[in-house]
Amino acid sequence: MAFIAPFRAVRFNTSKIKKLEEVVSPPYDVIDPAAQAVLSGKNQYNMIQLDLTKFGGTEITDARYEGARATFDQWQDEGVLLRDDVPAIYLYYIDYTLANGNTYRRKGMSAMVRLHEFAEGVVKPHEKTFRSVTDDRLRLIDTCQAQFSQIFSLYPDRAGQVMAALEKVCPEVPLCSATDQDGCLHTIYAVTDPAVIKEVQHFFTDRPVYIADGHHRYTTSLRLRETMVERQGSVAENSPYNHIMMYLCPMEDPGLSVLPTHRLVHVPGPMDAARLVDKLRDCFAVEEIKGGSREEQIFAVLERMADERQKGTVFGMYEPAEDRCFLLCLKEGVMDKALGQDQPAALRSLDVVVLSELIIDKILGLGHEKCDKEDLIHYYSDVDEALDRAVKESVRVSDRSPVLFLMNHTPVAQVKQVADEDLFMPHKSTYFYPKILTGLLINKIVADEEIR
Repeated sequence: MAFIAPFRAVRFNTSKIKKLEEVVSPPYDVIDPAAQAVLSGKNQYNMIQLDLTKFGGTEITDARYEGARATFDQWQDEGVLLRDDVPAIYLYYIDYTLANGNTYRRKGMSAMVRLHEFAEGVVKPHEKTFRSVTDDRLRLIDTCQAQFSQIFSLYPDRAGQVMAALEKVCPEVPLCSATDQDGCLHTIYAVTDPAVIKEVQHFFTDRPVYIADGHHRYTTSLRLRETMVERQGSVAENSPYNHIMMYLCPMEDPGLSVLPTHRLVHVPGPMDAARLVDKLRDCFAVEEIKGGSREEQIFAVLERMADERQKGTVFGMYEPAEDRCFLLCLKEGVMDKALGQDQPAALRSLDVVVLSELIIDKILGLGHEKCDKEDLIHYYSDVDEALDRAVKESVRVSDRSPVLFLMNHTPVAQVKQVADEDLFMPHKSTYFYPKILTGLLINKIVADEEIR
């Protein structure tokens, strides 16, 4: 199954960069224009100079990619970036606090993972990918001959064998640590013990890995391998072009968090709470949550959602124009009757499928094409931000009726089941938190090296 290997990471020289917080960045695909401006102003060596090709709104040209390559080379020449001398598997811990006040430590490792086409069943996706989306990333990684951000993947390990083996020989002093914009502490240790690395490699020989975050980045590396085959006729099994840098976390890790992504749906035309409830009653048991401020209503419905989820699919629904909040519990057998012939059971059981296929498509009559074309659905991981936007739009917008649907998170077990059945979840089904920082570890591609 999966083959993993140690590698020599390129890292920021902590004797020159005293505060790693100033130079690391979130994954490029979660950086908005406002964040771009903040990151670019922190430090001249911030990773946004390398990893975000739309930096500063600049038109994407050949010069932009060549500029990233020149900057990457310059930082190495200046000794700002150094490459480790000894190949390692890097233990990567993240200590963080969720909105509920609970604190966690997520334990994972960073290593090289051999590339496999999805059809081989070794590296398993749960989202569709589109080649056109990877054009930009392909040009960047090909021009710079480096992978700046990691793929976030999961693997099954009920007994915790991998982490136990690595922690047994983990150095006391970390290589580096940095606190991200959310206050999460990221800490890296290098494990170089050959016997332990071999033990970890042996563990993965009969196990697949599951992509949690970074499907398009993985597809980019598959395309890079194809490009190299076209250029040189073949790519050897142990070639760096046949591997990718991954952060790997055990599925059973108690620090693994998946957050919900709430949906703000813009229903065209007028739609008050009573009409919404009438449309939903055939499929859902509807209970209005009354009393208190809108924030208290949202808090109450989220608590009820957590309590009720073991019984089946449940949503919160907030109609901001009338300040009314509802709990929606799916009635038994509804999805089998509505989508039994169109969707496999593993998908019918997903909350996101119930919302997108049953509520949005069938009940509200908003097809996927219409939603995309008219930008009718906005996604929020922060419930306070979602609520604020819903209230403001209920006052500002006259031709649409905003309705906020509150979600429970998608369990990791469902992610695994969907991937094992070669199925795909809808857009924004999972939000793994915290994100992996870009810049703590960089994979430099050296064509004539071998991955062992």
